[in-house]
Parts: sequence; structure tokens; C-alpha cells
Amino acid sequence: MPEPNTNNSPSISIDNNECYLIPGPTKMSKATMAAMAMPVMTHRSPEFKSIMAELNSLLYKTFNINNENISRYSVILVSGSGTAAMEMAIANRFSKDDDVLVPTNGKFGERVAQLCKTFSQVTHLKGEWGKSFNLNEIEKHLQTGKHSAIAFCHNETSSGITQDANALSVLAEKYDVALILDGITSVGGLPVHPAEWNAEAVVVGAQKCTSGPSGVAALAVSDSYIQKVKQIREKGMNSPIYYLDVLPAVTKGKENQTPWTPAINLALGWLESLKELEKEGLQERWVRCQKMAEGVAKLFSDLGFELYAEKGYRSTTVTAILYPDGIDDTWRTRLHKVYLTSVIGAQDHMKGKMFRVGSMGITPILEMIEGCRRMIACFRDFGVEIPENIDVNSYFE
Repeated sequence: MPEPNTNNSPSISIDNNECYLIPGPTKMSKATMAAMAMPVMTHRSPEFKSIMAELNSLLYKTFNINNENISRYSVILVSGSGTAAMEMAIANRFSKDDDVLVPTNGKFGERVAQLCKTFSQVTHLKGEWGKSFNLNEIEKHLQTGKHSAIAFCHNETSSGITQDANALSVLAEKYDVALILDGITSVGGLPVHPAEWNAEAVVVGAQKCTSGPSGVAALAVSDSYIQKVKQIREKGMNSPIYYLDVLPAVTKGKENQTPWTPAINLALGWLESLKELEKEGLQERWVRCQKMAEGVAKLFSDLGFELYAEKGYRSTTVTAILYPDGIDDTWRTRLHKVYLTSVIGAQDHMKGKMFRVGSMGITPILEMIEGCRRMIACFRDFGVEIPENIDVNSYFE
């Protein structure tokens, strides 16, 4: 691999402003960070109950559950990462008599399969990373009648692909199985329609598309989900669970409370970031994220780079790009140290073979444009032939 050119100054002017283009945890606003520095309050106080009421109201909007469907769903604040909320969704809903169908095409879908294996039987359809699900194969499995649900990672950041949730919801309805979505990196960043898809459970992580703090998440569950949980418990078939018990969480949630001491200051920060999301507008954020992702994808494609995810299914909150021959994560290290720009590498068998650019949260388009300029300059340092005078701005108009 060629050594970077360190004799010449960088191709662009570098200042003290970092371009942070990580697909979570995302950059937080000053207002969000300031909210987390507020004085401690008790979680049983009227003040915190008022905060929880506002937070719950904004979570419904973030999940894209409108007033017409609010009565069908309950939202739950989870003091833990998105994985904790996903475990809550699965552990409460299934028993060892259930068989959950889990199609995957990346690392986080495989984590869903692992969670299901812990609390139920699982049929894991392990597909190729970056390739869309085989809907015919999924339907053939559903035709057996042995499955209780389809559970999947809606937006797979490890491979930069978004699943066709609508098509999966049609299959779930056709074969009368539950639909469980890991929406950790999709809710708040790209179109999610829980009610239209008749989803029983959807999970979001604060630190992704909503630009909130790490370590807090939320779960939206339908009335049918709660009924199934109760039926399993009446039969004595439920898995042992205590802290992540969904029933007291739903009960307390209706009172704008939590069953246990929540992550109070994280909740304060998340409330502020959700206010910012509401101010921008949910659909407006979807559009902005899409504009950035499509700009990145077209720019690097035109420069001769190969995109990892299948065309037509590429995520609008993260773009996975393969390195040119001879380049590895040494480029990413230099990009961070010299160009003050952060992107993320790949995982598992793709480590050192590609990089991923996040386009979620509050990242402004101008920061994405500047970040792309710096990425191009850094690739030139490694000898990658890229035409001069690339009009990066034009890709984001």
C-alpha cells in the first residue's frame, strides 16, 4: 500500500472544525448537552413527571405514530442501549415454544437472531451482507405455519442497507405472524410506519437518528403485543425477567413514570434533542438524511468507488463504500488525525475493506460537503487518482 504523501500540505484548508460523520453515536447539540448538565431531580417528583409527559409525547411523534393510532400503542423509556430495548421486546413476547423467523444481511440483524435464540426458537435465514432479503424464501418458511413472528433489523448500518419493511409486513399479515422491528438506526431518520405495517414492537436508540445521548432507548409496543405477553404468562411459559419486564413499564408509562429509577439526565438530554427533531420536522429530517446519503453515494460512485449495498435498498442514514485496491483503514486514521474528519470502519469479515459515512441526526449538509472534500483530499494523499476540480457542492443541491 502506498505511504501517504506527508511532504505536501493537505489539498484543502483545514481549520479547527471537525467533520463528524459517524453513524452513531451522532453529534449532539449544545442544547442537548446543556440539558444533561441540569441539577439532579428525583424521578418521582412532579417536575420529572412533567418531563416524562413531554418526552413520551415526542416519542410518539418520533416513532411516526399519529393521533389516530396513539391508542393502539404504548411507548416505553428504557434506561439502556438499543440492544436492551430490543431484548425487552423479544424476552417478554416469546417463549421457548415460539419459533421466530429472522432474516439477516449484516451484523445487527445477526444480533437480533442471537437475542431470539436466547428466549425462543429461531429460524435464522443468514443472507449475504449488503444484499436484499429473499422474500420468496421468507414466504416459503412462513407457509410451514410454525413461526410466531418475523423479527429483523430494519436499517442495517453494518452493510448500509435498509430492508423492505412494507413487503415484510404484507407477509406477516398474510400468515398471521407478529412483526418485530429493530429500528435503532431508522426511527427518526428514514420512513418508519409502525401502524401501517401493523408492527407489534419497534425499538429506537437515542444516540442514532435523533442525536440524543448514548445509553437510553425507547420501545413502542402495540395492544396486541401486550395481549400476547399476558397470554404467555397466564400459561406460565414466559422467560424469567425482572428489570426489563414490559408490563410494569407500560403501566407506569401511562402515568408518565418508570418502574425503576431511570437515567434521569440522559432523559433530559434526549427530550431536548427530540424537541429539535420536532422543530425540524420528522419528514424534513428524512428528506435531509436522504439528500446527504444520495449525494455521498453518487459522488463516490462517479469517482470510481464501489458501493457495498445493493442498489435500490441503500440506506439513507449510512453509506457503505469499498476501499480502492491497496487502501485500508490506515486511510481512515489519517483522515481523522490530519483532516479532522471521522467516519467509521467496517465490522467482522469486512474490516479493513470498506468505510461507512453516517448521514443521520443533526449533521448539516454543509458539514457533509466539507467532509467529502476532506475524504477526497486524503485519498489523493494515498495515491488514488481523482480528477481535480470536483464540484462536490453540486452533488448535494
